Amino acid sequence: MSDAYRPDPDALLATIQKEEAKDQRGSFKIFFGMAAGVGKTYAMLEAAQQHKRNGVDVVIGYLEPHGRPETIAKAEGLEVVPTKRIEYKGSTLQEVDVEAIIKRAPRLVLVDELAHTNAPGSTHPKRYMDVQDLLNAGIDVYTTVNVQHIESRADAVAQITGVTVHETIPDTLIDMADEIELIDLEPDELIKRLGEGKVYATERAQVAIDKFFRKGNLTALREMALRLTAERVDHQLQDYMQVKHIAGPWKSGERLMVAVSASPLSERLIRWTRRMAYNLEAPWIAVYVESPQPMNDAAKAQLNHNLSLVHKLDGEIITTSGTNTVDALMRVARQRNVTQIVMGKPQQTKIQEWMKGGSLVNRLVRQSGEIDVYVVSGDEQESDERLLSNLPSPHLHSGLNQYTLAAVISIAAVAICFLLENWPFFRETIGDYRAISLILLTVVVVLGNFVGRGPILLAAALSAILWDLLFIPPTFTLFITHPQDFMIFLLYFVVAVITGNLTARARNEGKFAIQREGRMSALYTMANQIAEASTIDEVLKSAVQQVGEVFNSKVAITLPQSNGRLANAPHAASTLALDEREIGVASYAFEKGEPAGRFTDTLSGSSTAYHLPLVTPGGVAGILSVDATDSDNFAIDQRTLLQTFANHIALAVERELLDVRSQQAAVIEESERMYAALLDSISHELRTPLTTIKGATSSLVDPATQRNPDAAAPLAHDILDATARLDRLVENLLDMSRIESGHIQPRLEWCDVRELIDVSLKEVEREMHTHDVVLDIAPDLPLVRLDFTLMQRVTVNLLYNAAIYSPPEARIRVIVKAEVRELVISVADRGPGLPPDLLQSVFVKFWRAPGARAGGTGLGLSICKALVEAHGGTISAENRPTRGGARFTIRIPMIGEAPKLVPEAASQSLR
Repeated sequence: MSDAYRPDPDALLATIQKEEAKDQRGSFKIFFGMAAGVGKTYAMLEAAQQHKRNGVDVVIGYLEPHGRPETIAKAEGLEVVPTKRIEYKGSTLQEVDVEAIIKRAPRLVLVDELAHTNAPGSTHPKRYMDVQDLLNAGIDVYTTVNVQHIESRADAVAQITGVTVHETIPDTLIDMADEIELIDLEPDELIKRLGEGKVYATERAQVAIDKFFRKGNLTALREMALRLTAERVDHQLQDYMQVKHIAGPWKSGERLMVAVSASPLSERLIRWTRRMAYNLEAPWIAVYVESPQPMNDAAKAQLNHNLSLVHKLDGEIITTSGTNTVDALMRVARQRNVTQIVMGKPQQTKIQEWMKGGSLVNRLVRQSGEIDVYVVSGDEQESDERLLSNLPSPHLHSGLNQYTLAAVISIAAVAICFLLENWPFFRETIGDYRAISLILLTVVVVLGNFVGRGPILLAAALSAILWDLLFIPPTFTLFITHPQDFMIFLLYFVVAVITGNLTARARNEGKFAIQREGRMSALYTMANQIAEASTIDEVLKSAVQQVGEVFNSKVAITLPQSNGRLANAPHAASTLALDEREIGVASYAFEKGEPAGRFTDTLSGSSTAYHLPLVTPGGVAGILSVDATDSDNFAIDQRTLLQTFANHIALAVERELLDVRSQQAAVIEESERMYAALLDSISHELRTPLTTIKGATSSLVDPATQRNPDAAAPLAHDILDATARLDRLVENLLDMSRIESGHIQPRLEWCDVRELIDVSLKEVEREMHTHDVVLDIAPDLPLVRLDFTLMQRVTVNLLYNAAIYSPPEARIRVIVKAEVRELVISVADRGPGLPPDLLQSVFVKFWRAPGARAGGTGLGLSICKALVEAHGGTISAENRPTRGGARFTIRIPMIGEAPKLVPEAASQSLR
């Protein structure tokens, strides 16, 4: 197979890996449309019913019929997996129950509205993530989505319709789909369906027609949906041709390719190709074939300018390498299914074309096959003098040292053979002068491994002339008498040139292979390290290290701030310091999404660095800045490689930023949940005592109550209890506020722990009066340095919790003792206990046990933990091993020698 027909191994490997990945998961089909109401869900149900008739196990995982009778009727007879019900802000929301579907294990499941955002508390924030779980479980999935929900199209949709779409899915889901069925409908027909109430209710239909469903909007959305589907079909065709080794092209659609070089004429070709592609509404690519021959500075500058023009005109740049330009162009053209190639008119003389094997255009036309070739002269006619003045000056590619080496070795080989010719052993072994030509020919072939084509031509010519002069009779003349000697002379020269040229070409191809291997190895290493990184800092550190090593330059990566602007300083992992001027250039590149700085047409005189935007589907994720003071490290192939590095880094940065945003969203979601729970709890805690106070006060001012003194006393007690409850709530909130602000500092004094327990029991006496309270206080307990007021809050909260969570008449035991220089206070109850797997959660702020009784804010135990830890102690919770209940244990270090107390029995029972 020739190089022109040989598939790109990297592209082939990627295609095969994509196919293997599809084989390892369920099949994925998307019913795709331009807007709601075109019939996606109906078509999905129709396909599902057909599969069911064919014996396929089909279930509905989620269906949103929007009250449409035809859709509801079409779903009849299909098994429905019950949805997961989630309570949120007083409403019951239904979401896909992924676990239930996987447990049911159907062959095919229908999941409507792929772009839906799940309710807070769901396993995944987005429904498409649920679908990915189902696919990974080996279950086929049918789903629906509209074009406005595709991430890359969201901005265009907002510009067209004036409506910002917040629910979007990544474009990778479109790439991942095994099949996309476009459900198309004429805009007029959809508007008619809206007017008939078949899409929305009548009261909503007219609003929809006036706002989103205008004919112009629908026409633009329809074109967008058709284009996206066509693009995907084109990609599928290219993958198929890669796997099946089909050379192509298949003219299923126009695709243009322009050959770009370091000539100023390439500018015309690029602009002409862009106009042609626009008229044909076809994609286009620009191909530069890198040759082993180095370029001078003028040629490099012109090539950079040409490729920058391609980028500005939204073309795709492909850089390849090869010693044969025509073969390289045809290889790319067949790999990318190109249908038209654009070339410039040849500017070389006949002699130059003959020396290079003929005109490039003629050779390309001969090899193009089914591909059309356009030969373009440009938009303007210029004189030959101006064209020649703009062309890069000639460059001695091999260098004088190679020519000198070829000449010296050729002369030396001839001299050695001349000296050895009269040696009898040499003459008997080698033979006559004809055999000497083989020795000289071998020398020329070996030289091809070390020098270029020009030195090989010199060596062949020089050795042929010297062979004729010194060995072919008559010697010391260039005259050849025998015709066979003349034929041998000509064949020697031809064979020497061809074999030496082939050897040099093989050496150059080996260099290209080594370069490609080095690039692939560098990309693999960076991709592997980035994939293993778990944080954004590790990703950037690996990226800076790899880019710095490959390009032998200092590197900086600058990320955007929360306000959307580029940061004023690069990330800490950077090795390149950016001053204010460089930050300004980087900011410009960030805002425009285009490279800036050195080697570009933007602010090149104000920067010594090359600033490359990290472009992702979601926008610019940052700027990669590379020190470009050493221009040798930034040839065009190196910049192409750097762009590939930047693409990998951009995706990794976006991945990490999305993870961070996901975590932040989860934190915000949890904060909102806790805020709602706190608001509900505080509202309840405030409303209940206030209602009691209001009712008791109303009764007290009632003349009937005033005439009955015995009825007033219970009402007054109710007011006191409610006031105490309010006071406790306010104190807890104030305590938590002081703790979080760091304003609580224990004032340690020598305290009697017995007095602390007594005061605390009196404060909760009303809650305790129905319980059997047992005190077990060690008789020899010394004084302890505590903040009496703060510790009273701790013991009161523990006693209060024990009282309200224990049934009436249940025993509550309080144990106080000293253990190895620690004060131990234990409060045990006979309540329901705590969930064993949630023992550490009881001290989390606002946390309340599942199924806990109404009331309470979830602050009491978290306040206890903070106050105990402020004393340098610990608090723990456990379930009592016998007869149930919970036990809370406080341990506080006993510091210093305290004065002795008079021992007294402290074990007593209170009722």
